[in-house]
Amino acid sequence: MWRLRRAAVACEVCQSLVKYSSGIKGRLPLQKVHLVSRSIYHSHHHPTLKLQRPQLRTSFQQFSSLTNHPLHRLKLSPIKYGYQPRRNFWPARLAARLLKLRYLILGSAVGGGYTAKKTFDQWKDMIPDLSDYKWIVPDIVWEIDEYIDLEKIRKSLPNSEDLSKLAPDFDKIVESLSLLKDFFTTGHKLVSEVIGASDLLLLLGSSGETAFRATDHGSESDKHYRKVSDKEKIDQLQEELLHTQLKYQRILERLEKENKELRKLVLQKDDKGIHHRKLKKSLIDMYSEVLDVLSDYDASYNTQDHLPRVVVVGDQSAGKTSVLEMIAQARIFPRGSGEMMTRSPVKVTLSEGPHHVALFKDSSREFDLTKEEDLAALRHEIELRMRKNVKEGCTVSPETISLNVKGPGLQRMVLVDLPGVISTVTSGMAPDTKETIFSISKAYMQNPNAIILCIQDGSVDAERSIVTDLVSQMDPHGKRTIFVLTKVDLAEKNVASPSRIQQIIEGKLFPMKALGYFAVVTGKGNSSESIEAIREYEEEFFQNSKLLKASMLKAHQVTTRNLSLAVSDCFWKMVRESVEQQADSFKATRFNLETEWKNNYPRLRELDRNELFEKAKNEILDEVISLSQVTPKHWEEILQQSLWERVSTHVIENIYLPAAQTMNSGTFNTTVDIKLKQWTDKQLPNKAVEVAWETLQEEFSRFMTEPKGKEHDDIFDKLKEAVKEESIKRHKWNDFAEDSLRVIQHNALEDRSISDKQQWDAAIYFMEEALQARLKDTENAIENMVGPDWKKRWLYWKNRTQEQCVHNETKNELEKMLKCNEEHPAYLASDEITTVRKNLESRGVTVDPSLIKDTWHQVYRRHFLKTALNHCNLCRRGFYYYQRHFVDSELECNDVVLFWRIQRMLAITANTLRQQLTNTEVRRLEKNVKEVLEDFAEDSEKKVKLLTGKRVQLAEDLKKVREIQEKLDAFIEALHQEK
Repeated sequence: MWRLRRAAVACEVCQSLVKYSSGIKGRLPLQKVHLVSRSIYHSHHHPTLKLQRPQLRTSFQQFSSLTNHPLHRLKLSPIKYGYQPRRNFWPARLAARLLKLRYLILGSAVGGGYTAKKTFDQWKDMIPDLSDYKWIVPDIVWEIDEYIDLEKIRKSLPNSEDLSKLAPDFDKIVESLSLLKDFFTTGHKLVSEVIGASDLLLLLGSSGETAFRATDHGSESDKHYRKVSDKEKIDQLQEELLHTQLKYQRILERLEKENKELRKLVLQKDDKGIHHRKLKKSLIDMYSEVLDVLSDYDASYNTQDHLPRVVVVGDQSAGKTSVLEMIAQARIFPRGSGEMMTRSPVKVTLSEGPHHVALFKDSSREFDLTKEEDLAALRHEIELRMRKNVKEGCTVSPETISLNVKGPGLQRMVLVDLPGVISTVTSGMAPDTKETIFSISKAYMQNPNAIILCIQDGSVDAERSIVTDLVSQMDPHGKRTIFVLTKVDLAEKNVASPSRIQQIIEGKLFPMKALGYFAVVTGKGNSSESIEAIREYEEEFFQNSKLLKASMLKAHQVTTRNLSLAVSDCFWKMVRESVEQQADSFKATRFNLETEWKNNYPRLRELDRNELFEKAKNEILDEVISLSQVTPKHWEEILQQSLWERVSTHVIENIYLPAAQTMNSGTFNTTVDIKLKQWTDKQLPNKAVEVAWETLQEEFSRFMTEPKGKEHDDIFDKLKEAVKEESIKRHKWNDFAEDSLRVIQHNALEDRSISDKQQWDAAIYFMEEALQARLKDTENAIENMVGPDWKKRWLYWKNRTQEQCVHNETKNELEKMLKCNEEHPAYLASDEITTVRKNLESRGVTVDPSLIKDTWHQVYRRHFLKTALNHCNLCRRGFYYYQRHFVDSELECNDVVLFWRIQRMLAITANTLRQQLTNTEVRRLEKNVKEVLEDFAEDSEKKVKLLTGKRVQLAEDLKKVREIQEKLDAFIEALHQEK
C-alpha cells in the first residue's frame, strides 16, 4: 500500500511539474522519455511545432518565479543553438544565489533516481519469470477493482496544492532544468520509469502492454504522440483482462483434462481390484441411495424428507433440460420443439467414474454415453417410463424416475428435473395439468434444504416469466436459490437495451433474490449438436461478447462450467450443514416408532408390507394345494346336488308334468324321450359346465376365506379376496369338455333298464324328494295368493286383502269342481270357466277369467303333485312287475323310470366333471393364482392398496426409518473421512 501511495504521490509531483512549469511554451525532446512520463507531457505538446536539430529555436515567455507575472521582453543574443536573453548584472547575481539551492535539489533528485533505477533493476533480475504461473493468482486479484475503489484512494491522497506547500518551489526548479535540459533528461527518465512501474502495479491485470498509442510522422525525431481517451483506455484494459482470464481458463481446462485422464486411470485400476480405497463417487452414490429409500415411501407416511438436492425449475422450453445435459456432459433427455417433454420428475445423480455411462436405479443395463445408439436408447427408455408413470386422463405424474450418470470429471451432485411451469392448458392436456405442475414443484421446493436452480429464458420478455414468482414465494430471501439466464446469445442479439440483461444478472429486474446469478448458452437450438460443439460455441460467444467486454457480465458468472462448479459447491455445503441434523431427526423418529410398536403389538414380529405379502402368498398357495386334496366323493356329491338344483325346475315343469298329464303310458314315454333329446342337445352340457365352474369357485373361495382359528390374520383378507377374483377372472374352462359331456349325457338318458331293487328304491326316493319340494313351493304360492288361513288369522292377528279374498273364493269353487272329477285334465274348458264365474257372481264376487285360470293352475298343480306322491308310494312294490314286464294299469311306473334316468345322468355327469376338475381345472387355477401373486408382487400400488392398516403402516415406517438411519450414518462417516 505504501508503494502504491508513493507512486501516486510521484504522479502528483510530476503533474505539478507540468502544471506549475516556468511557463515555457516550447517543446522538450520526449523521444526517449518513459511512456508514462510521455503521457504526462503529451497534453502540453503542440502538434504543429517540430523539433529540429541541429538548430533548435525555442520561443518562450519568461515569468517571475516569485510573482508569476511576465517580465519585460529582453533582447536575445545569438548562440549556437538559438538565442538567449541579455541580462544585467543584478539578475545574474540573484540567479547565482538561487542556483546553489537548485544544485543541491537537482543532485539529490538525480542521485535518488539513479539509485531507484539500480535497485529496481536488481529486484527485477532476482524475480523469476512467473508468466506461465499467472493462473495461480485467484480471480479476486484481477477483480480487485470491484472490491477496492482505487479512484477513492487516489482522491484521498494530497493534491498538488498540498504538495506544493511541503515541497520546494518547483517552478524555479523547472526553470533551471529548462536551462540544463541535457543534464535533466537522464534523471527525469529514471523518475518516469519508477512512476511507470508503480502505475503498472495499479493496473492489476494488464499484460504489460501500454495503454497508449504512438503515431509515426516520418523519421524517429519527428514522431508525434497523442494520449488515448479514458474510455479507450478502459476498453483496452478490459479486453486485456478478458484475454488473460480466458488464457487462464484454457490452462485450467487443460489441467483439469489431464486430471480427468489420471482419475480415469485410477478408477479403472480400482475396478480391477488393484486399489481398495473409497473414492468420491462412492460418497454421492451413498447419498443417492438414501434419497431413493425416501422416495419409496407412500404418500400417507408423512415422512419429513429435508435432505438437500438441487431442484431444477423453470418455464416450459426455458432450457432446463439443456442446462442439465451440459452439466451431465451428454444429451440424455428426450427433446421436442414447443411441447412438454418432461412429464414426471427425473432425479439425476452425477458422480465420478472411469467411463461415461448411465443406468437406472431398478435396472442393471448400462448405457454408454459416448455412443449415439446408446444415447438414443436411453432417451427412448426415459420417454417410455414417463408415459408409464402418467396415468390415464393425466398429463404429468409425481412419480420420480431415478437415473445415475457416471463419468470422469463430473461434478458430484443430485439434481431433480421437474416439468416446466405453464401458464395455459392446451387442448391436448388434462384440465388440472397446471395445478398438478405447481403442486409437484412446490412439494420439492418446500424442502428447506433444497437448492433451487431457477432457469429463465433470456430470449423472451422478462414479464412473461411465471417461475420467478413461484420461486420468490418458496424462497423469499434467496438463501438457497441460484438464478440461470439461458439463451444469452439470442438475448444479446434481440434485446434492444443490453442494460436489461445486466439488470437481470444483478438481480434488480425480477422480484426475487438469489445466491448467485449466471448466464449460459446451451447451443444454437439444434438437437443434433454435440456437447463439445456447444461448449466451444459458448466459450467463443462469451470471448467476443459485448456484454462481457462492457463489464455487464463478470467472467465468473458465465459458462455452464462455472455454473456446475458453483452448484456443486453450494450442494455439498448444504449437505454438510444439514445431514447430521437430519440423521438425529430420524433417530428420534425410530425411537418413537419402536416404542409405539412395543405398546400396541408386543407379541408380533415387525413385518413390513413386503414381508407380509410373502407370508400371505405362502398361505394362499397352501390353500390352493389343499383344493387339490378334496376327495372325489365330495366333488361328486356337491356337483350332483348343484346340477340338480340348476336343472330340477326344467325337468319337473318342462318334461315330467307335460308328459304325466297325458294319462297314457305310450304317450308319456314318447314325450319324455323327445324332450330329453332336445334338452341334451341344447342346454344340458352347457348347464353342467357352468355348474362345475361355479362349484370350483365356491370351493376355492371357501378355502381362501374361511377362518383358520388362531392362526387367521385379518390383514390378509382383502389380499386373498383380490387374488381369488383375479384368478377366477383369468381362468377359462376347456371348451372341448362340453362336446364330450354331451355324448356321455345322451347315452345315460337313453338307458331305461333298472338292474336291481336298490336302484329302484333310490329312484323312488329321489322322485319323492323332488315332488315334495315342488308341492311345498306350490302350497306357499297358494298361501300367498289367498292369504293366511283361519288359524294364522286368529293366532297372529293377520287379515286378508280384498284381492286375497277373491282368490280364496275362486280357489274354494275350483276345489269343489276338482273333487267332483279327480281325473280332470290340466286345462279348464271355456264353459267351466263361465260356470265358475257365474257361481262366484251369485255370491257377490266378481272375478276375471284370467284370475280363474291362474288360480286353477296352482290348485290343479297341488292336486296333481299329491296324486303323484300317492302313486309313488304304490310303486314301491312295483319293481317285481317292472322286472318281469307285467302290465298293470295301476302300477305303470314310467315316472319312476324317468327319475331313475335323470338320477343316473346326474351321477355320470358329476363323475365326468369331477375328473376334469381334479385333472385339469384345479391345476390351471393354481397356475393362475401363482401368476396373479407374481403380478401383485411387482405392483407396489396393489400391495399398498390390499395390505393396509395401522400395523402395516407402523412396521413399514419402522423398517424404512432404520434403513435410512443406517445409510445416513454410513454416509456421514464417509463424509468425515473425506473431509
